[in-house]
Amino acid sequence: MPEATFPVTQSLIGVPTAEQLMGGAASWSRLVKRSLDIGLSSLVLAVLLPLVVVLALVVRLDSPGPVLFRQRRVGAGGRGFMMLKFRSMHDGAEALRGLLEKANEADGPLFKVAHDPRITRFGAWLRRFSLDEIPQFVNVLRGEMSLVGPRPALPSEVETYDLRTSRRLMVQPGLTGPWQVSDRHLSSFEDYVRLDLDYVDGWSVVGDLVLLARTVPAVLRHTGV
Repeated sequence: MPEATFPVTQSLIGVPTAEQLMGGAASWSRLVKRSLDIGLSSLVLAVLLPLVVVLALVVRLDSPGPVLFRQRRVGAGGRGFMMLKFRSMHDGAEALRGLLEKANEADGPLFKVAHDPRITRFGAWLRRFSLDEIPQFVNVLRGEMSLVGPRPALPSEVETYDLRTSRRLMVQPGLTGPWQVSDRHLSSFEDYVRLDLDYVDGWSVVGDLVLLARTVPAVLRHTGV
């Protein structure tokens, strides 16, 4: 069950979704998008079930801690939810983030450290092939995320949003999206925002299918998702 609206800044509480703003004209497109989310996610999870079992076992054996990493993110309309991933860091790694702030290579509210010492041996391999994100198909089935959409934002990021940036919250965050198929290593926070807002403003089912198709080579190049 989705969580209540996350307590972000007052100006962002209850940000309307794109469907609420556009009304019935976009209802059929949203229905198609949701149908694709359910159909493709169910298919992927069914096909990858044996791999999921193996990955879960190796994560458990590689280092102490839970198989799944749960992290609170902010979805459409400012609603909070727990995003799922295979754990790729040592248990308790989030508490050590403050020690690495000086090594942060990203700008704005983003956080990125090359050769992060918190990442486990197997976790580095999972991340290289984006396999740590397979559990997010469950978030898609729950309706907390979509297959395609803006990058799921942390509550601490949302706290910094102005009204322009808050438009990212008009649609469901995505497992993949425009930022994942671009060169993430060179993008600034403003680049992320621009790509996401372009997606929100120009959203279409066909556009989602194009981004899904572009995700596969991006993953193989290790530059995307």
